Amino acid sequence: MPLRIDSAELRLVRLPLITPFTISTGTMYEKLFPLLVLRADGIEGFAEGVMDPLPDYLDESLPGTLALLRDVLIPAVVGKSFANPQALAPVLAPWRGHQMARATLEMAFWDLWAKSLNLPLQTVLGGAGDAVDVGVSLGIGPIDSTVERVGSHLEQGYKRIKLKIMPGHDLTLVRAVRAAFPDAHLTVDANSCYTLADTALLGRLDAFDLDYIEQPLAWNDIHDHATLQQRIATPICLDESIKGVQEARKALQSDAARVINIKVGRSGGYLDSLRIHDLCAAFNVPVWCGGMLESGVGRAHNIHLSTLPNFTKPGDVSSASRYFHRDIVEQKLETVAGRMPVPLEGPGLGVTLDQAFLATVSDAPEVFRP
Repeated sequence: MPLRIDSAELRLVRLPLITPFTISTGTMYEKLFPLLVLRADGIEGFAEGVMDPLPDYLDESLPGTLALLRDVLIPAVVGKSFANPQALAPVLAPWRGHQMARATLEMAFWDLWAKSLNLPLQTVLGGAGDAVDVGVSLGIGPIDSTVERVGSHLEQGYKRIKLKIMPGHDLTLVRAVRAAFPDAHLTVDANSCYTLADTALLGRLDAFDLDYIEQPLAWNDIHDHATLQQRIATPICLDESIKGVQEARKALQSDAARVINIKVGRSGGYLDSLRIHDLCAAFNVPVWCGGMLESGVGRAHNIHLSTLPNFTKPGDVSSASRYFHRDIVEQKLETVAGRMPVPLEGPGLGVTLDQAFLATVSDAPEVFRP
């Protein structure tokens, strides 16, 4: 039976971070994001947007996303019926870019649709299993304290440590961590802050047996990453450059990426994320699920996606308590010995909103009806 979207609710949520999170582009002190609820036949589907307030990760921003959702995308679906998530394509296809805005709408509908079928989201996506391997991402900070944090997270069972790096905070950091933990699975993430002029420096990272170097060069440049990969031994993982399946195809065909980070919000939603997953599997290239400091709603989406078979590397779906004193969902999304349980308490995402707390950290919701 098609689902008729009876109403929608959009609100802006502000969650303070326990610890400021620093990468090469700046420091975050809070997570500010739009939360979308779609309603149909007495059920609700949830999703959150992953765009930043300003376009410093990709070229999307919070004000632009809110305008597109409020003025175009939500009015296009409220009062309409859709048989499945694929039926949303004509609504989303006319609009160029804005993958994160489109993903917010599409992901909420996937949750709604899975609930209408009384199935977990992982089942309708094609995933399986009751837990996924988890890594951790550590922001930029003093080297001594970073080494201590690495040790603490390894003791907690995290299966991969990702170190944020930038020029002047790279070789010395990695050398210190590798010396302290010779057997740990280590990766580094540059968030696009190097150029081909830094090839010799990046090549020196080959000595530290890293699983991969994530997004060392420009956020919108696949060609230079292919050139760099020819010159260094460590596999390159692409994140920001993979905005959809076409970018993934070009990266794989040119050997610009030997690992790909799939972020469902960055990729425009689940349909393109599933296509990227399958394409990477065809190229025998592993994938993992990256995080954007999501609340429990986005974290639950990421966990369900990570149950697909080609997600063979640990993802950034670590414990919510690392980031927030209190989450906006009632369920505790916490790792156990380096594994994150899949939320399966109910159909769809398997999490429910903590409405009382949500009201204290968000604006009054905008309600949309036919």
